Amino acid sequence: MLTRPAPEAPKAEWRIWARGVRAGLPDHSAQITAHLAAFLHSRKVRCVLAYRALPGEPDVDALAREFELLTTRARFRPGPHLTLHPWETATEPSRFGALQPPAGAPRVPLTAVEAVLLPGLAFDRSGVRLGYGGGFYDRLLPGFAGLTVGVIPEALIVPDLPAEGHDLRVGFLVTELGVGRV
Repeated sequence: MLTRPAPEAPKAEWRIWARGVRAGLPDHSAQITAHLAAFLHSRKVRCVLAYRALPGEPDVDALAREFELLTTRARFRPGPHLTLHPWETATEPSRFGALQPPAGAPRVPLTAVEAVLLPGLAFDRSGVRLGYGGGFYDRLLPGFAGLTVGVIPEALIVPDLPAEGHDLRVGFLVTELGVGRV
């Protein structure tokens, strides 16, 4: 069993820990997706910004049968940022290894989105997300008024993570055990 870092440990140490824990977990995608679908339906959500899963992340592809899903493309000029596109346009691998839309795919504005599903290496009980270090979602979502949902196995929710002022906090967490408000 990996020893969890202290809350004040650098994010790099937390990322190493989280990747190690995640590597030993079973795939909970089906349970997580079922909880997500029920939650989103209960909130009458139609348009969802989701993510194309990297290895070890819960796969939310099954939601495309019930919701209008959007996905992102990472762009690096003029600075790192995400653009939003229809789910089905994600046909090429990104530099991170997940499918993404090609550069010329039609764009969708963030204002069309009612809920955002965020992957992470870990989350804490107050909604702080430990991402991969690029800050893409932190730049995309300031001022977003819709639902923000962290998607994570229960084993990767911890009491406290290191956080900086720009770090995004989610309003809800969904695991294989269900959905909870933070």
